[in-house]
Amino acid sequence: AMAGTATFVNASDHDDGETEIKGRNLNLTDLYVFREADQNPSASPDNLVLIMNTNPRSLARQQYYFSTQARYEFMVSRVADNDATPTGVADVTLRFEFQAPVARNQQPYTMTILENGKTLRTVSGRTTPLGAEPSFTTTQANGSTVNVFAGLREDPFFFDVEQFFRVRAGALGIGPAVGFREPSEAVDFAAGYNVNAIAVQVPTALLKGSSNATTFDVWQTISTGSGNSFTQVERLARPAVNEGLVVTNNFLNTLNRVTPDFEAAALAGQEPAASAAAPVVGEARSTLKALGNSNGRANTLLGAFLPDVMRIDTTAPSGYGN
Repeated sequence: AMAGTATFVNASDHDDGETEIKGRNLNLTDLYVFREADQNPSASPDNLVLIMNTNPRSLARQQYYFSTQARYEFMVSRVADNDATPTGVADVTLRFEFQAPVARNQQPYTMTILENGKTLRTVSGRTTPLGAEPSFTTTQANGSTVNVFAGLREDPFFFDVEQFFRVRAGALGIGPAVGFREPSEAVDFAAGYNVNAIAVQVPTALLKGSSNATTFDVWQTISTGSGNSFTQVERLARPAVNEGLVVTNNFLNTLNRVTPDFEAAALAGQEPAASAAAPVVGEARSTLKALGNSNGRANTLLGAFLPDVMRIDTTAPSGYGN
């Protein structure tokens, strides 16, 4: 219901885990992962498209920039069995680092493709400025052609955010009990706003490497720092898992600073991850129960939501149907 009628896999995370020093360009909003041919029949059936949206609530007709002190990263993990528990450990990383704007409001950037921490390819490009026709950066890596767009785009996510939080507050007993609006009356929170987007067209051959994987787990992060010292401040995979189920802002910050392998360890009862994650998982469980789930069903849902990754089977049409 939160994802509307989108036919591809997507996620939303507008403004979770607020801090006094985290600007909007360090805030992830959405992750999209889909087979390009599912949206464009003339495209190669071997291409995936990964889209990272950041900087929520960017006003129309105004130029916004990516942070020059951050790494924006797509993380991809190979999956041997569609039913396997996610490892949360990236096999392939697509890393983007941006420089200060130059002429025509363009930001030079560097994309680095890494496999198991080893650099496969580094390429330089420039963002598409406000009002310009989209421009793309093309590079080769391990025999695969990768195309990249970076720049402003309209926020495509449809979510009646205000009403969702009213419903959640009522269910938790911290506000009046209300229901969801009818679809025809729902308010699109993101309407009229732009986002800073990074879109990557990548062949599955590059992601699978020497493996036979056709299914992948994907998530995205933002880290701040300089040199070789960076600290993760944002993480996102599936829609509204964190901001929808977790109420306490400090818990949201905790989720933003860990990776899915931490959640895998916590769910497996491994210390110290299990103890550290217990309050956060407990709050998510309480929210699920308040929304009408039994304790058993809440635990089952948590097992499905965590570790928080976006799993895509490239042998089937992209979507939530399976």
